[in-house]
Amino acid sequence: MIFKVISVFVLLIAVIVALMLGGVFDTAPEPPEYGDGWWGKGEKPNTPPDESIVPFEIQFEQSVFNDLKSRIRNTRFGVGLEDSRFNYGVRPEYMRNVAKYWLSSYNWTKQQEEINTFDHFKTNIEGLDIHFMHVKPTLKAGQKAVPLLMIHGWPGSFYEYLKIAPLLTKVNDQSDVVFELICPSIPGYTFSEASHKKGLDALAVARIFDKLMKRLGFRQYYIQGGDWGAYIITKIALITPSSILGLHSNMATTRLPLQPLFLMIGSYFPSLIFSSKEDQDKVFPAGEKMAHIMLETGYMHIQATKPDTVGSALNNSPIGLAAYILEKFSTWTDPKGRDMDDGGIDKYWTLDELLTNIMLYWMTGSITPSMRFYKENIANALQEPFYKINVPSAVADFPMELSHTPEPWVRKQYVDLMQYTIMPRGGHFAAFEEPQLLADDIRKFVTAVELRKVKTP
Repeated sequence: MIFKVISVFVLLIAVIVALMLGGVFDTAPEPPEYGDGWWGKGEKPNTPPDESIVPFEIQFEQSVFNDLKSRIRNTRFGVGLEDSRFNYGVRPEYMRNVAKYWLSSYNWTKQQEEINTFDHFKTNIEGLDIHFMHVKPTLKAGQKAVPLLMIHGWPGSFYEYLKIAPLLTKVNDQSDVVFELICPSIPGYTFSEASHKKGLDALAVARIFDKLMKRLGFRQYYIQGGDWGAYIITKIALITPSSILGLHSNMATTRLPLQPLFLMIGSYFPSLIFSSKEDQDKVFPAGEKMAHIMLETGYMHIQATKPDTVGSALNNSPIGLAAYILEKFSTWTDPKGRDMDDGGIDKYWTLDELLTNIMLYWMTGSITPSMRFYKENIANALQEPFYKINVPSAVADFPMELSHTPEPWVRKQYVDLMQYTIMPRGGHFAAFEEPQLLADDIRKFVTAVELRKVKTP
């Protein structure tokens, strides 16, 4: 008798879950409005806006470097715990080595010259000077470039795209698709001016970047992003879907209706939620997955509540800033880094490339405004309706990403999902760490979209 009751109960749950997964209880809220904004100082002027696009070269005065070196030399280092490795964060002993390398071996001039080999520009949109890197390909006769907007996240920057840019903009014998890249800096990050007003969220940035693309002459274009970039591109697809030829994400996070219920049921009956064992293992056991996320998101709670407080410390100490950012490049690249003396950093990265990204934050004093983006977004993101993305979409799921969304759940939100790729290696900073893998996946997706456009009458 008890067995029958349990069987009926399980069957009932299965029916309810099937109805939920089938969308019976889903609602279709109206997408957010495109809107407008002003994030500059004071009131919005009545005069017509200056829409000029001005070339920009990265260069800093010597006094800034003198100050940096003085602060590094005067750092007061702590003492790490025995055998703690990176389980308590970046080891003070490791940061001593970083400081030594930074002072004696790191060559900013060389890195700056490399960055400046790419074309950089600034233009004012909604009261803010927006920086972007613009990479144009060399085309064959009769060939057209495909515009691609690539958006970084935190604690990255446009610098993440220096490796992938040549791969996407060079003519490829295997495909006719070649890209023209636009890689902007999110307002408040590195060379893009920070908002002077509260409320600059992902929706506002999506609108700003769409205006940037239109100002450059692109009425339709592709979008790509990870981390905050992935969140921003979904907003672009929501507010101006007719402008988007396709969306490619390397961090697709979905928040389905009744998702907590799915997680609870799946913890006991995973096969009721996903038929594939591979998909089950991405999400369950839910408690174990959540514990891993909690280990890596302490920073998020700080930045989503009181970013200016921790910003005061990070903006004052280059070693403190470096430790804060390097920790993310350790465990977000490979969580096993927590159990290594060097955090696994030396296995996947060079100090030159990581310090250059850190330098961009330090030299521009942008760590605090970059962290404010969490304050402006997290609370609203947890409350917003479940929006469906209707543009052609693709997801690249890298194995070392912080969290994973199985393809069936991705399809619930990205209703025209044309491609879901389980990548062989790589973590959170995909374009930076595995540029060839990501470039190939983007090109494969765009090729499929362009082919479908030709076939569609």
